[in-house]
Amino acid sequence: MSARVGGRNRAITWVVGILCAGIVGCLLWLSMPAGPGFVVVLERLLDSTIP
Repeated sequence: MSARVGGRNRAITWVVGILCAGIVGCLLWLSMPAGPGFVVVLERLLDSTIP
């Protein structure tokens, strides 16, 4: 729970919270294709360090 500060409307904080959650979800969805490529790069980096 956040502290009640004068001048803040509870409905507006809900709308902004939902909007922020949507933006974070969209960014996660857009970054999903980078996951397998990152794993390949990480595997190649680790393979080159082991003699």
